[in-house]
Amino acid sequence: MGNNHVTVLEIDLNAIDHNLSYFKSKLHPETKVLAVVKAFGYGSSSVEIGKFLEPKVAYFAVAYLDEGIALREAGIKKPILVLHPQKINLEQIIKFNLEPNVYSITLLKAVIEAAKSLKIQNYPIHIKFNTGLNRLGFTKKDIPEILALVQNQKEITVASVFSHIAASEDLNEQEFTLQQINSFKEVSAQLIGQLSNKPFRHMLNTSGIINYASEAQFDMVRLGIGLYGFANDEAETSKLKNVITLKSVISQIQTIEKGETVGYNRAFKATDNVKTATIPVGHADGISRQFGNGVGYVYINNQKAPIVGNVCMDMIMVNVTNIECQEDDEVLIFKDQMHIEDLAKRTNTIPYELLTAISQRVKRAIK
Repeated sequence: MGNNHVTVLEIDLNAIDHNLSYFKSKLHPETKVLAVVKAFGYGSSSVEIGKFLEPKVAYFAVAYLDEGIALREAGIKKPILVLHPQKINLEQIIKFNLEPNVYSITLLKAVIEAAKSLKIQNYPIHIKFNTGLNRLGFTKKDIPEILALVQNQKEITVASVFSHIAASEDLNEQEFTLQQINSFKEVSAQLIGQLSNKPFRHMLNTSGIINYASEAQFDMVRLGIGLYGFANDEAETSKLKNVITLKSVISQIQTIEKGETVGYNRAFKATDNVKTATIPVGHADGISRQFGNGVGYVYINNQKAPIVGNVCMDMIMVNVTNIECQEDDEVLIFKDQMHIEDLAKRTNTIPYELLTAISQRVKRAIK
């Protein structure tokens, strides 16, 4: 049964192509690009974006096993890094030819055992060092034990060594970031220098490419939010093209008399006669309740229409008193990057959260 929900998320693949080219222009020609397509491609469509990007990038990354399986089942052949593998999933990760991020001795031992049980040799793994994000990763003191486990065995091979910058977008943290980069250079060189093969290295995310490409692009970079049209500041974002447009339509227009209320808990009370439009999208579609009561707004006929009352599960109501409109007119819920950035600021969050919150019941349409 198809998705006939009239609310649609449009995904512009040409814009993704432009954004990829923009970031590649900051890199050496030989530097590989890993496209991060976790969380349904930052709320869009990981499969469609993966198919589109496969000829253009060297690697993909997902967070979890099921995301990698979806790409494989869609026919994607390029290497896929699983950023947060779970021990119980390791045999499935190997069976689907996915490559685990290995961040602890416990996990490293488990990967080797899984490869042994499947009679696999030279399976690619990725060693992650914690250089200051303090989330996942080995430290310098783990190197002797890592080497003791990976040397003189046939089951696995270290494909890459990597780390993650904590504050690549914040130039006030430049000293800390450079410290992280230097720490990574030291630990990666120490490990790689004692391996029989030469793994490639990667550290930079989107903001890292913008701010630290000269210091730390290494052999590969990991491009996530930048693909989808967002950078670490407005100047950089303005050079990117908008990828995601969330659209709906007006279901009904109501005339609200002075003193009447709108929505659950009678959260909006009219102080004058107003006209409202009801739109079939709500918090079950990813429109946060924080957008209610005038915090959020949509665009109707190129004019801002603030949300009135509480956001419902399946609907919002907006004030169209001064907007010429009628039922079935188009509504832009997320118009472009600047709109999404503003909504994020109004609700004290970041665009990542707004994008990844878009429900899978919202139809995706590829442009």
